[in-house]
Amino acid sequence: MELTINHQIRFFAPPLTSLEGLLLLELSGKTQGVAVAINNKVIPKKDWATTTLKPYDQIILITASQGG
Repeated sequence: MELTINHQIRFFAPPLTSLEGLLLLELSGKTQGVAVAINNKVIPKKDWATTTLKPYDQIILITASQGG
């Protein structure tokens, strides 16, 4: 399955079926301070487990960081 994550094309085999599965893989389950958009639509955290991924989706993952 081909997905674009933060403007980088990535391939997943076997295909990922849910946004929650992608986040577990990409962020090691650390979802505090994370925002997600798929195809320019923000996905609320309450919908992550039920959001289905499709081939060629464009996903933006934003993580908050501390600094000054």
